[in-house]
Amino acid sequence: MKKTRRGLCSALAAAALLVPLAACSDDGTASTGKGDGDYTIGMANFTLSGPYFVGMDKAVKARAKKKGVAIVSTDAGGDAAKLASNVEDLLSKNVDAVIISGGPLESAPAVLNALKTAGKPAILVDRKFRSGTYASWIGPDNEAIGRQDGEFLAGKLDKDATVALIKGGPADNSIGLARTTGVKKALGDAGIRMVEAPDYGNWASDGGLTVMESLLASHKDLDAVFCENDAMCLGAQRAIKDAGREKDIVLAGVDGQAEALQAIAAGSNYLVTGLNDADQIGSLGLDRAIDVLDGKKPEKDTVVDSPQVTEENAAKYQDPEGEF
Repeated sequence: MKKTRRGLCSALAAAALLVPLAACSDDGTASTGKGDGDYTIGMANFTLSGPYFVGMDKAVKARAKKKGVAIVSTDAGGDAAKLASNVEDLLSKNVDAVIISGGPLESAPAVLNALKTAGKPAILVDRKFRSGTYASWIGPDNEAIGRQDGEFLAGKLDKDATVALIKGGPADNSIGLARTTGVKKALGDAGIRMVEAPDYGNWASDGGLTVMESLLASHKDLDAVFCENDAMCLGAQRAIKDAGREKDIVLAGVDGQAEALQAIAAGSNYLVTGLNDADQIGSLGLDRAIDVLDGKKPEKDTVVDSPQVTEENAAKYQDPEGEF
């Protein structure tokens, strides 16, 4: 995510102030007494198939390098059984803690049970699993992000406007559901008509392009599009341009992907996104793992702010050294 370095550093510093010293972590893991440079931390990725998850992995590694911490990163390729196998492999390497980027995975009982049995803290980033024991979670309020996108669109559109909704899938993905629930509430309160795409964009630019092409063919009266992430919206934007409709249809996304920020800052028909900062969440996740290992007692769940990004402030969040 491209943003100002000063903004990230301030967020990290503020988070550090929230974690006073204590004898053990929230999940009962005793302090090892090691210094930062003595830790080896696993980074268990459910998938690295999208820009957001790749950015998260890179952010953890970059932060670890600055802190002098060794990272062992794995990719399960979207396979829950492989994720469990990867964590077992990390435990065999005697990592001190494991950061889990769960992507669309709703629960991972085998993973969390293995870490609990081994006495190793689990730090969840972005995705909070529906069950299981973990030391700490850091992520966004996805419904709030969707709601603020919906409120923004409602303020820009006429009452008789029609907004298309492009979902990432699958049907039970709670992150996507929360985002769409938020935007539906805001648009519904404003009396604006909505059309849900029947197919999923699979969180990718190509998927967003394909779904948008179908929507354009079946709905001639679209005024705006909301996508559950920026990658799909960037694909949708291409489809809209190819159809010669960029002056008629505006877009709203989620995440703050670099290319989306560029499109917003340039004054295109991509009007708004809600920041779900892969750089910040990944960096805070690494810091949180170190805090737990150091015997500090951080809060169990940390909701990261998700500011609204428009043409007026997009430059503030762009950073050529960012990972997403």
